[in-house]
Amino acid sequence: MDRIQAMQIFVRVAQAGSFTQAAQTLSLPASTVTSSVKNLEKYLQVRLLNRTTRRVSLTPEGAQYLAQCREILELIEHTESSLADSVKRPQGRLRVDMPGGVAHSIVMPSLRDFYRRYPDIYLMIGVNDRQVDLLQEGIDCVIRTGELHDSTLVARPLGRFRWVTCASAAYLKENGIPQTPHDLSHHRAIHYFSSGAKHAGEMRFARDTEKISVLVSGTAAVNETGLYIKMCLDGFGLIQLAENVVSEHLQQGRLIEVLADWQPAPVQVSLLYPHQRFLSPAVSSFADWIGGLIGNK
Repeated sequence: MDRIQAMQIFVRVAQAGSFTQAAQTLSLPASTVTSSVKNLEKYLQVRLLNRTTRRVSLTPEGAQYLAQCREILELIEHTESSLADSVKRPQGRLRVDMPGGVAHSIVMPSLRDFYRRYPDIYLMIGVNDRQVDLLQEGIDCVIRTGELHDSTLVARPLGRFRWVTCASAAYLKENGIPQTPHDLSHHRAIHYFSSGAKHAGEMRFARDTEKISVLVSGTAAVNETGLYIKMCLDGFGLIQLAENVVSEHLQQGRLIEVLADWQPAPVQVSLLYPHQRFLSPAVSSFADWIGGLIGNK
C-alpha cells in the first residue's frame, strides 16, 4: 500500500464527504478510492469514516488523523518544491473558479501571456457566478467579487472594480436618459440574482458621502454575467456591473453609461484559497499573475 497516496485519497474523501465525488476530483475509479480507504483503515486498525447511503463523515479518530495527514502532505509538498532546481517552473494541475465576467474580459484576453510564463501548468478554468465549496469540489482557488463571508479561506486582495450603470442606445432612445437615481421609477432593469444578493432588483449609487439604494422594476432576472449583458444589449433594461467587463461595448457605443455622477461604489476583487501552511507554487504563480492584471485595470 502506498501510504502517501492513501493519505491523499483519504483527505479528499473527507473534504468531499463522498467517495464518488472524491474519485471524480482525483480522476480515479470509485472502486480504487473505496478500497484505498478500506486498506488504510485495516492498516491502522481503526475506523476513520462513518458511511451512510448518502454521505460519509469523520469518526473522532478520523478527524484527528485528517489534521495530521494535512500537515504531513503539506510538509512533503513544501520539501519537494524547496529542493527543486531554482529555475524549475511551476507545474501540475491548477483548478480555478471565477465569475463569467472576469473569465471573458480579463483572463481570456491575457491567457497566452500566462502560458508563456507558466507553460507547465495545466489550467482548469471553472466559470461560475455562484459560491462554490473549494474543499468539497476540489478547487485550488477562486476569484470572488464583493463582500466576503467565508472566514475559513485565505483571502488575497487583487484590486477594485469600478462599477457603471448602462443601457443600450435603443433602450435609452425609447425610454429616455435618467438624470438622477430617482428617475429610475420610470425605467426597468435586468435583475441579477445570486445566493449573496438580498434584492435582485436593487441598484446602488454613491455620490460624495451620499449613498442610496433604489429598487427598479423589471421583467426578467438572470444569474450569469454573459446573459445579463446580452439582455442589456437587446434593450431589456439597465444593468450595473464592472466597467472593464463591458468596456468594449462602451467604447463601440453598443452600451452607454448613464448616471455617471452617481457611480456605484467600487467592488473589491479577491483570490481565495484554503488555509495551507505552504502555498503551492502553481497557486502562488497564478495569484501573482491575476493580481497584476486586475491591479492594473
